[in-house]
Amino acid sequence: MNQPTEAVSISPQTRTFKRELGLRSSTMIVMGSMIGSGIFIVSADIARTVGSPGMLLLVWAITGILTLIAALSYGELAAMMPEAGGQYVYLREAYNPLIGFLYGWTLFLVIQTGTIAAVAVAFAKFTAIFIPALSEKNMLFSLGNFNISAAQVFAIFSLIVLTAINMRGVKEGKLIQDIFTLSKIIALFGLIAVGLTIGANETALKANFGEAFWKSAWTKVADGKIISVETLSGLGLWAAVGVAMVGSIFSSDAWNNITFTAGEVINPKRNIPLSLALGTGAVTLIYLLANVSYLVVLPLQGTPDGTDALARGIQFAELDRVGTAAMSVVFGDLALYLMAALIMISTFGCNNGLILAGARVYYAMSNDGLFFKKASTLNEKSVPAFALVIQCVWASLLCLSGSYGDLLDYVVFAVLLFYILTIAGIFMLRKTKPDAERPYKAIGYPVLPALYIVLAAAICIDLLIFKPKYSYPGLAIVLLGVPVYFLWKKQLRKNDRCEDSRQTL
Repeated sequence: MNQPTEAVSISPQTRTFKRELGLRSSTMIVMGSMIGSGIFIVSADIARTVGSPGMLLLVWAITGILTLIAALSYGELAAMMPEAGGQYVYLREAYNPLIGFLYGWTLFLVIQTGTIAAVAVAFAKFTAIFIPALSEKNMLFSLGNFNISAAQVFAIFSLIVLTAINMRGVKEGKLIQDIFTLSKIIALFGLIAVGLTIGANETALKANFGEAFWKSAWTKVADGKIISVETLSGLGLWAAVGVAMVGSIFSSDAWNNITFTAGEVINPKRNIPLSLALGTGAVTLIYLLANVSYLVVLPLQGTPDGTDALARGIQFAELDRVGTAAMSVVFGDLALYLMAALIMISTFGCNNGLILAGARVYYAMSNDGLFFKKASTLNEKSVPAFALVIQCVWASLLCLSGSYGDLLDYVVFAVLLFYILTIAGIFMLRKTKPDAERPYKAIGYPVLPALYIVLAAAICIDLLIFKPKYSYPGLAIVLLGVPVYFLWKKQLRKNDRCEDSRQTL
């Protein structure tokens, strides 16, 4: 007769991550986290800033090349340190805990949670096209200048749902990621195919692919009216390119999120570098094809007073919804619903990847004593549940504040700064840890990583000069983390002394 066995209880402190993410799921996280709503919108602002079809494509191409170089460079760090926390760990090891903390601080305060909030509100806005009651114009609560709309509440609801799913285990999270990323990739290729075939028209082709292809001008707008058109050449042209890249860089960001989940990737020394290369390369191609599709359907130049999509052009697509404007040429009013459905799929899948990955950074910070202690524990499904919850709470508050849009503008500078520091860390670690195991080495080292550092630094300088309203506050957010770091360390030492005293007693 078999004796009943007692269930073995595993404490949260001894639980470990489960390696559930293979190459396909890792690549889906890279691509899914990158593709949100930006590709359907930001080309309008880029078109106003650089003013020519050739420069529009060049902005996206430069962004794609930079992203791919960065991803290939990160592969060395990912293979060398396949730990949960990814970029936070790389910065900590290459420099010191303070630099790592500043990245984690900015990630939690703005980069990850601000992006999650913005994507959630975008998801709600496009859901409202099908369910008007969820419109941002439907105010549920007002007190002075503070308002809560139905869109904000539904955005928060979507965050709670995705957080709850990811608390059930990485297997559930990756299933959602695989389904939604694959769906939006198929839909995007459908949009591209329609644009390049039945959507192509003589008006757009003649306007975009003739003499005007490289004729650049910066069109400045205020209150929906053109206030100036400045012809661009020489340094002025390249300054405009740098400013225009704010939108394309943010639309191409979050590719590094797969490094955060290294503790759950199968064979991370191989699969993370490979997924970074495959994912960023594929998204770069998709983004370029999408913009070519826009250009064969819509003239780049237009007028804000245009009566239809062709007259408004890419520059003045209604509400900057270039994707919707392009499809309206083919499908008429139906395009609004088709694009809304596509963006709903895209944003929901994007946020799943961001939510899944971000919590792993706070887990790693907590293990170093630089975040709430409870964030370093895993639940019975081997995921950092508390880190997921606190991320959801802060992102929800950002949704209610309505300030996430400004925060994202502020943080583009900080994002580039940390990418520069991380890639420079490759050079640092080659000197300080020459004998460390490197299953994969950065392609084109030292030329390509150095090229990235130079170009990204040039863009940062450009932003400091031409967008000081956004770049300096972004730098301030990062530097605000310095006193927070020392206060946190001081409190940690105090707690340790109290713990030692209790053990002595």
